[in-house]
Amino acid sequence: MKTIRLLAAAAALACLGQLALAQSWPAKPIHFIVPFAPGGQSDIVARTIAEKLAGRLGQPVVVENKAGAATTIGADYVAKSPADGYTILLAPAPFVITQYAYPKLPYDSRRDFTPVTLLVTNPMVVTVNASVPAKNFAEFVALMKAQPGKLNYGSPGNGSLPHVATEMFKQRAGLDAVHIPYKGGGPAVIDLVGGQISFMFASPLEVMQHVKSGKLRVLAATSPGRLSYWPEVPTVIESGYPDYEALAWFGVVAPAATPRDIVARLATEIGAILATPEVKERLAAQGAEAATATPEEFGRFLDREHARWSVAVKAANVKIE
Repeated sequence: MKTIRLLAAAAALACLGQLALAQSWPAKPIHFIVPFAPGGQSDIVARTIAEKLAGRLGQPVVVENKAGAATTIGADYVAKSPADGYTILLAPAPFVITQYAYPKLPYDSRRDFTPVTLLVTNPMVVTVNASVPAKNFAEFVALMKAQPGKLNYGSPGNGSLPHVATEMFKQRAGLDAVHIPYKGGGPAVIDLVGGQISFMFASPLEVMQHVKSGKLRVLAATSPGRLSYWPEVPTVIESGYPDYEALAWFGVVAPAATPRDIVARLATEIGAILATPEVKERLAAQGAEAATATPEEFGRFLDREHARWSVAVKAANVKIE
């Protein structure tokens, strides 16, 4: 009985400590870790949120870029940070994918983090070099089936979302194509324009100017619905693959055991920021759509992403050494 009373007292003290922390939070700057190099879409999204969040919380929100190892360096840093609400992570789709692509990941993306909120979603588009003799998605699939292993495609790197999304489509459609990994989306798009690779699942923002110039052709979108800026482009779903969807996304997670009150406050404040017309327009200019969620909703979203990508990574035998 004495042991039970001691354990109960310890639990009560822990709860009181968490309550005191939540009530005084934030009392110092918050560090927002971005697991990519500066200058890309992730950086723009993070800095847009950080600027507004600082004003609402009354403390600086400092964006820190910790890039490398397919986003795992930044994620590992946050996983090992104190669970006090002062270190949060901009979590992209690879946050889920790397869980299954890395044989020896130094953290567990389900166990070591708590979901805060979804920020944005971003579709990809199936894009081909203008010389590829396929004017629509059906012709493109037929071309690949007629020439198995002859077409090659690029991605920002092994285990990246475009890589795994392409492999998932190949599995669903029974296709064969050769993967050419690059060190980032930019170099891959350059070679797509130059004809060194035939196709790519790419961000609309990455290829938009080349589509306008006629050097590239967009055949389908990986989103559930058509894109407002390319309404003539069908989705992969309506092109005959009703179970196929692949979205890039960014969300916010915190170290596991971060007090629930702090997590809820972060989610509420970020949701209010994403609802403003100014921020919506700024994100739309990056090809992204604001997508708020409660911590519970974001948790369910992550569960669905884990179910989707664990199967795709395993089936494609994607390994990142």
